[in-house]
Amino acid sequence: MERDDADGSLASWAQFCSLSNELLGGDGDLSVGPRLAPVVADLCTRRFATLVRDYFLHSLEETFRSNAVKKFWQHFYPYCNASAADRIKFCVNEHWPEEIISRALEDICLEKSYQEKCVLVLAHALQSYEDRTPKRKSKAVDCSSSLMPRYQLMVSSVLLTTLPMSFPEILNVYFKKKLEELSIIMAGSYESDQTGNNELFESSNTFDWNSEMDIDGQEVSGGSSLVKNIGKVVRDLRCLGFISMTEDAYSSAIIWLLKSKVYELAGDDYRVPVLGNVKKWIQAVPLQFLHALLSYLGDSVDYASGSSGLKSPLASHPSSFPGIGVPSEALLRWHMRLEYFAYETLQDLRISKLFEIIVDYPESSPAIEDLKLCLEYTGQHSKLVDSFISSLRYRLLTAGASTNDILHQYVSTIKALRTIDPTGVFLEAVGEPIRDYLRGRKDTIKCIVTMLTDGSGGNASGTGNAGDNLLEELNRDAENQENADYDNHANIDEKQAWVNSESWEPDPVEADPLKGSRNRRKVDILGLMVSIIGSKDQLVNEYRVMLAEKLLSKSDFEIDSDIRTLELLKIHFGESSMQKCEIMLNDLIDSKRTNSNIKTSLLKTSETVPGQEEADISHDVLDATIISSNFWPPIQTEDIVVPASVDQLLSDYAKRFHQIKTPRKLLWKKNLGTVKLELEFEGRSMQFTVAPVHAAIIMRFQEKSSWTSKTLATEIGIPMDSLNRRISFWTSKGVLTESAGPDADDHTFTVVDSMSDVNKNSTVNERLAEYQMTEEEGESSVASVEEQLKKEMTVYEKFIIGMLTNFGSMSLDRIHNTLKMFCIAEPSYDKSLQQLQSFLSGLVADEKLETRDGLYLLKR
Repeated sequence: MERDDADGSLASWAQFCSLSNELLGGDGDLSVGPRLAPVVADLCTRRFATLVRDYFLHSLEETFRSNAVKKFWQHFYPYCNASAADRIKFCVNEHWPEEIISRALEDICLEKSYQEKCVLVLAHALQSYEDRTPKRKSKAVDCSSSLMPRYQLMVSSVLLTTLPMSFPEILNVYFKKKLEELSIIMAGSYESDQTGNNELFESSNTFDWNSEMDIDGQEVSGGSSLVKNIGKVVRDLRCLGFISMTEDAYSSAIIWLLKSKVYELAGDDYRVPVLGNVKKWIQAVPLQFLHALLSYLGDSVDYASGSSGLKSPLASHPSSFPGIGVPSEALLRWHMRLEYFAYETLQDLRISKLFEIIVDYPESSPAIEDLKLCLEYTGQHSKLVDSFISSLRYRLLTAGASTNDILHQYVSTIKALRTIDPTGVFLEAVGEPIRDYLRGRKDTIKCIVTMLTDGSGGNASGTGNAGDNLLEELNRDAENQENADYDNHANIDEKQAWVNSESWEPDPVEADPLKGSRNRRKVDILGLMVSIIGSKDQLVNEYRVMLAEKLLSKSDFEIDSDIRTLELLKIHFGESSMQKCEIMLNDLIDSKRTNSNIKTSLLKTSETVPGQEEADISHDVLDATIISSNFWPPIQTEDIVVPASVDQLLSDYAKRFHQIKTPRKLLWKKNLGTVKLELEFEGRSMQFTVAPVHAAIIMRFQEKSSWTSKTLATEIGIPMDSLNRRISFWTSKGVLTESAGPDADDHTFTVVDSMSDVNKNSTVNERLAEYQMTEEEGESSVASVEEQLKKEMTVYEKFIIGMLTNFGSMSLDRIHNTLKMFCIAEPSYDKSLQQLQSFLSGLVADEKLETRDGLYLLKR
């Protein structure tokens, strides 16, 4: 009996194998199905259902591997085996890889479709047996239900294990080409609908993307035919098991296209906002494509159906998907993903060009606004800080950059980052390297004061940006300066305090914990400038010196702009700090009035006193600036001998002043001021505005036409080296000629005889009839802050040398603290650490001291 069962099993199995080969053979015959069913039922009765399934799947795999898979990969071997240069030739081919992919997918899908029918034949046979024996426990039902999933797994496994390394690259090229083609089609259509308001996309429904596109290939709109072809490729690839690879490929292509579009729209023009147009393009091209593709693949599920638990911030705004209606969950996810990538790409692009953007600020404000929105979305502020600090160190904080340029960039940086982050948290990090570098520059204070007082923003050319002018910043904040003390809460009522507490937000994680939030309530540009200097007293002192220099050079007493600047500075720095500057301006106002009174008085005297000789020079040409010396910075003095006629004019003026202002007397600073001269030549005259010493030199040539340098220096009362430096002004203008003198150190200067000689010898243009004294030709009238400091600190020089003699070597801090402790008598030591360091550096330069490892010691 057992022998008969074995023989029957072998016979049934042999018949099953024969029918399977007939079904899966090269020609294939689905009519085998009715004959296969009883054989399968017999084997299942003998409990061979699992063996039947495994054998059939193994046969399918062998057939699929030898026929379909081998032929499928052969289509791509030319590209996979090509060199890098030859692959480029493939990519530039207009129809590659579209034709290859379509043909390869068509062949393998046809084979797979037939094998699926074969699987269904076996599954039907297994199911028929189960239907006939419902009460009998059997594994046939399990085999029939798992047959198709196991087959699909087998197909994807065979393809993935034989996958060429370059196949994902081929898919990437395909989707890039198709999406680029789609973008060109859609962009051309949208551009034709523009209304001229610089917006790229005004409408989102040029194509009927909602038209039905099902698997059976119903008709679609002309604009969607391209999407249909892409959808077929995606569908076939997914059927073969390339689901993840396919999604990665078209996702990568979409991201690449989006990145290219962001770069195209942004470019290097920072005066136009970009973010809005990028977001419109995302809706017009990628989202419309994805909506059509997902609908074609059957992946689109209405968000309103409630089948999804996705809580998207975009879900409450379905109107943001024009032409789509209620978005699906998948589309919402894509929207968030694409927008985030767009924000991040634009952010990175703007951060990489932030240095140039700030150079062009405020014209580049639209780019700054875009960057602000991007950072609010991505939260990657630390990337901005790190990148910008790196750019500053390599492009700005170098020896080749002038202090003016650094300060202008710093002011623009403050204003730009104030837009991005009003709290000033990130400005603290970005500004610290700039402030540290500027503290090491000797002319920083002078440049800051120039920016405060000069309408050109501190540029010598007078063409500074409006945004660089700190005077405008003073004027802008003048109305709010009364509330500048942010730590004073005495005037805040209880209600307002409660409102403030409710709106409180913690500082960002990037904030310096050592600096409290109150310091960040407002970014104060002038306060940041003062922090560079160290104290407002140093800035006020530098401003006082610069104001004195400016006022002493004035000849018209017009100081309205200086008064306005002073009033603004008083609001910011306090009236007591600017008291001496206010007295200096009042001196000029009084000088104007006093000049008028004295001139009128002298004119009446000359008319009423009989026998009064008329002066060689009219009193009307003299304007005196009368200063209160106790309130002005130290004035540079130099004794010069002026011509007798000028000396008489000054004497008459001083006598009349003493009569009017008794007991006050005038003490003339004859080396200061300006003199307007007119030199007459044969047939022509020339006008000059020069310093008094230049006027004293040329007026001596009225007495005789030739002077030696030694004799002329003695006559004027100045050293010969000073004379040689000053007289070069007249030789450069061609008014005097220089020749060898009796001695090697002595030279002879001769006045020219005629205008033709002036033109021949002059280095200036003949058409210029008036010459203004330049800043280089003039000399400073007021001692600089450094010179004043050096003079004041000289008192402590012997004390410092005595300390170092006793202690050997001392650090800067120790010297500073010792001076504060013991120098309490008049004059008491009240200098800052920076001022002491500057003075000690001067002693080192004079080789009186030396430094070793941060310690000061006497020079040996």
